[in-house]
Amino acid sequence: MSERPTLQLLATSACSLCEQAEALLATLPLPQPLEVEWVDISEDEALLALYAGRIPLLLHRGPVDVRELGWPFTRQQALQFLGDCGNGHATPDS
Repeated sequence: MSERPTLQLLATSACSLCEQAEALLATLPLPQPLEVEWVDISEDEALLALYAGRIPLLLHRGPVDVRELGWPFTRQQALQFLGDCGNGHATPDS
């Protein structure tokens, strides 16, 4: 049985802001590739009820907590979020 990915981008397919968030994540200067699962909340009524007004939303499921980074976020905020989540992605000093 595979584990649920720790990083998810909650979004919908008809969301231009979600596409912007995905593009921003793809350009982050990281020492290793970032694996983010795109989760279309329109396919899950519970997720839709919780997050419809908050997408795009970067979600990290850690061993003891769940962290969220809501849009709009900058590259620096995304890097800080990843560093805070302990994903092995160091935040550049620049």
